Amino acid sequence: MALQRTSIVLQTIGNLRKIDGETKLHFRPRTTTPSGAILPEPKKIRFGFLRVLSGVVTGLIIGTNLSKMIANFLEEKELFVPSDDDDDDD
Repeated sequence: MALQRTSIVLQTIGNLRKIDGETKLHFRPRTTTPSGAILPEPKKIRFGFLRVLSGVVTGLIIGTNLSKMIANFLEEKELFVPSDDDDDDD
């Protein structure tokens, strides 16, 4: 644990640079090679937004159905039954 923390501190110290008289963290973007050559453009993911949207919708549907099943099970076994007393304003 202490070794891991020490390595993180040393990595952070290695990224400190003096910029305009102030010490700041400096992370060099990975757009060039160490020799200075520009790296090729990264591959674009086709239908990326559609994939994310379908994953979110699928997760919501599965989560909704699972929560309904659990709520029905709890009500069936009488472990949790919602009370109707909250609706009365007498």
